[in-house]
This record gives sequence, C-alpha cells and structure tokens, in this order.
Amino acid sequence: MDLELISKYFILFIMYSSAGWIVETLWVSWCNKKIVDRGFLIGPYCPIYGCGALLIILFLQRFSYSPILLFLITMFVCGVLEYLTSWIMEKVFKARWWDYGHVKFNLNGRICLHNLIAFGIMGIAVVYLINPYFEKWVGLLDGKHLNNLGFILWTIFIVDLVVSTIVVYGFRKVTEKINRESAADNTEQITKMVRESLAQRSFFHRRFIDAYPKLEAIKIKMKEIKTKIEDVTNDAKDTVIEKVSDAKDAVIDKVNGAKEIVSEKTGEIRSSIEKGTKKAKVSIYLGKKQIVRRFKKKK
Repeated sequence: MDLELISKYFILFIMYSSAGWIVETLWVSWCNKKIVDRGFLIGPYCPIYGCGALLIILFLQRFSYSPILLFLITMFVCGVLEYLTSWIMEKVFKARWWDYGHVKFNLNGRICLHNLIAFGIMGIAVVYLINPYFEKWVGLLDGKHLNNLGFILWTIFIVDLVVSTIVVYGFRKVTEKINRESAADNTEQITKMVRESLAQRSFFHRRFIDAYPKLEAIKIKMKEIKTKIEDVTNDAKDTVIEKVSDAKDAVIDKVNGAKEIVSEKTGEIRSSIEKGTKKAKVSIYLGKKQIVRRFKKKK
C-alpha cells in the first residue's frame, strides 16, 4: 500500500470520525438539554465511527449488490466493534464508558438492538450515499497535497491521542486512590468523588467528565463479579451437599437391604440348625430306647 493510499484512507477516517462526532454531540446535547462536547479525544472526532466506516468501505462494499445483506453484516461487524471497544476501554481505564443495561435487548450493557439497527442503516448510507461524495472530495487533491494533509491530520491526531490518554488515565488513578482511601462502598459515591476530584484539575479533565456524564467507576462491576462468584460458589456447595446427601441415602438403603438379606439368611440357617437339632435329639432318644430294649431282652 503506497503513501497516497494510506493518506487517502486516513483522511476518510478523520472525515467519518468528525461526522460521527457531530451526530453524537447533537444527539447527546439534545438529550441533556445543553451543549455537550462528546468524544474520548479532545478534537472534534470520535474514532469508533471512523473505524466502523473504514471497515465498511474496505470489507463490506462487496455486499452492495444486496442492501439487506449489507444491512445485516454491518449490524454484526459494528456491533462486535462497539462491544470490543467497550470491553477494552473498561479493562484499560477501569471505567464503564456507556451502559445500555437499562435498554431492552442489550448484551452485557455494551451493545443494544436499537444501536445495531442504527449501525445497519449507517452502513447502507455510507456505501450508497456518503462514501461516493467523500471519495470524490478527497480525489480532488493531488498526491502532494493529499500526503501533506494526511501528515498534518496524523500529527494532530497522535498528539490528541497522547494527551487524551493521559487525561483519561487520570480518571483511573483517582478512582484507584479513592477506592483505597475512601470508605465509600457504591458506584454513585465513588463516581461522584472521582468527578469532584477531576473537576479541580485542568480544563481537559473538566471537558472529559462533561463529555461522559454517565461515566462510572468500575468498582461496582468488580462487586457484581464478586457477587456472581459467591452465588456460583454457593450453588456449587448446595449441589455437592445434595449429591453427598443422595449418595449417603443410597448407601444407607443398600446397607439396610444387605442387613435384611443377612438377617433373612441367618434366620433360615438358624431354623435349619434347630430342625437338625430336633431330629438329632429324636434319633438319639429312639436309639437309647432300642438299646434299653435289647438290653432287657438279653437278661
């Protein structure tokens, strides 16, 4: 892949990221009744939209012959992208960036059905409407200007990424500090304390907490995991106790059955011995009588 092609796709990445930032900022601002500078980065772009658009352009345009198939595949691909983004950022920064747990048809609060439908619609819009115009505009630049613009945007993006990562990592550090030092034991308290601490720092920290008003410290998630582990452990204990109890009952039943068999056999043997003894006594008695009679005859 040559430099011009790389520059072209990176410029498209920034264009789609900026378009995504505009849409999301307008939507969140409308929902919150105030202007919200949305986005993980400081600049006016949301990289997740740029990544999703490039995936569609590079790999999914081949399905443009079928709008329905394109819609379904885009739903799946972008859904996986959003889920992995949420999971990775949670693990790295110890924070939950968005949570659809309150929405119907969600998966672990990371993705939900109405977002997937929106992704599918976006895929159709990108392939049939938006991308032809974006590529046409980018194509107006010659190789030199294309590379220069790509380099400038790349430099700005990398600087922004570094600064934003440092700012967001501050959220993790403050969260860990409060978790260690504070007696707060629920998400609302911890998150409030983290926000208050960050609000006293730089403009970038204040912008960050304003951009994600529903950002939560991760401690509650760890508690939920701990609770689940305890529930699973208790269920396992109950299962083991139940199985041990069943096995014990089965052994007792077998022992009792064996006792009955032994008792029955012992009774039969005892009865046979008693019968044999009686016969022996009778035989002895009769034998004595015969001996006495013979003795009397001889006299």
